[in-house]
Formats: sequence, structure tokens, C-alpha cells
Amino acid sequence: MKRFALTLDLIDDEESIKEYEQHHAAGAAWPEVTQHDIDAGILNIEIFRTGNRMFMLLETVDEFDFEVKAKFDATNPKIAEWEDFMWKYQQPIPWAKPGEKWVLMNRIFKSGA
Repeated sequence: MKRFALTLDLIDDEESIKEYEQHHAAGAAWPEVTQHDIDAGILNIEIFRTGNRMFMLLETVDEFDFEVKAKFDATNPKIAEWEDFMWKYQQPIPWAKPGEKWVLMNRIFKSGA
């Protein structure tokens, strides 16, 4: 299993953040999107928030690759629809590349290592 940490900001607006969280409440995410993630090799996704900063933890199969996932996403119009819908709540972090949403984080510490 692989694990990845990613970050993204929400638009800093209390009502917008509330709506975003409602779309991610248990059972609220679009089933076509969650199934697509499973089909892409994602075993588990967790998203945490403080203020308007989010942290996502992905657990994937060993073979998982972000470039392969991006190509797979491009074949599914429902994924594009979800991403467009979510973008109204999100904003890139200051150091994101143009068009980049979730930014991969580098692990800088691990206890016992």
C-alpha cells in the first residue's frame, strides 16, 4: 500500500465551507465518483480541515500512479462534472502550479525512522 498527503485551500467563506463539508458528509459524495476512485486503485481517502486549509490522505494500491489516474479521470465525464462543481468552493494554495488543485506534500518527519 502507498500513502500520499495532499493539500488544497477552500475559499475563505464560512457558508461556502459549510456547503463543501455537506457535499463530503457520510453518504453525500457522488457514488460514481467514489466508485471511480476505487477503480483507480484508491483504497481510502480522508480529508481534514483547519480554517480554510485542507489535508487529504490517500491510501492506494502499490501500483497507483497519479499520471495514470489523471488519464483515467479524463475518460469519465462525471469526474469532470464533480471537479468543476467542487472548484467553486476551492482555491489553489499560493505555490500551486497553474491548473493544479490538490498539491502533493513531502513527508519531512516520521517517528522511529
